[in-house]
Amino acid sequence: MRVPAIELIALTKCFGNSDEPAVKSVDLSVAQGEVLAIVGGSGSGKTTTLKMINRLIEPTSGSVKVMGEDVTNVDPVGLRRSIGYAFQGVGLFPHMTVGQNVGVTLQLLGWTKESIVERVSELLAMVDLPAPEYRDRLPSELSGGQQQRVGFARALASSPQAILMDEPFGALDPITRDALQQEFRSLQKKLELSVVLVTHDMSEAVLLADRIAVMHKGELAQVASPRVLLTSPINEYVAQLIDTPRRHSDFIESLLHGSVAGGEP
Repeated sequence: MRVPAIELIALTKCFGNSDEPAVKSVDLSVAQGEVLAIVGGSGSGKTTTLKMINRLIEPTSGSVKVMGEDVTNVDPVGLRRSIGYAFQGVGLFPHMTVGQNVGVTLQLLGWTKESIVERVSELLAMVDLPAPEYRDRLPSELSGGQQQRVGFARALASSPQAILMDEPFGALDPITRDALQQEFRSLQKKLELSVVLVTHDMSEAVLLADRIAVMHKGELAQVASPRVLLTSPINEYVAQLIDTPRRHSDFIESLLHGSVAGGEP
């Protein structure tokens, strides 16, 4: 039996003197090759949960395992280098070229210069940014979508066991966002990546995830496939979250069949 790629066990985080934990006793697992989306309103604990996986935030109690190993047994810096991380705004180093940004983790891991050049070329081709054309450009010379592609390439550089994604498509225009979402899903399936995706956009979660974990006030409200969430929300909170993509879909369907003339969904 394959161990989960990521496993959270009674994971809890308290900040300061707050009486209420930001994350309360979360049990969650991500299968190898699975995309799990974590959704919820502001303050639900979704980003805190994500950041405890690679120890950007240390849990108050509970544990995190990556490929069966407790992350507290791993040096936190080494852990972060072994788990890809992509987030809104990309976080590229502005003074470094595209090639240097993609290869920075490999340099820290002690790869040879020749190996880094070869791997960077491979990664840039993978995200449709051919190295001869893009390797020596600065981030400021790229579009937002191209910068996000560079961010994905950097996250994939060390062939990570898992990738954490925090609102990675949030700052993009709708057309670029849709294209990158499709490219990401295709790449994820090809590489059989295990992914935890935090998003505030329920439609994005439905489109990209194999399962969705809904968080509310630091706790898991429901974990299920998109289909189950759409058809059988466990409570009113989950029903309200899932109503947006359903309402948009119904509105578009109505437009296509000519039953409405326009207006807001």
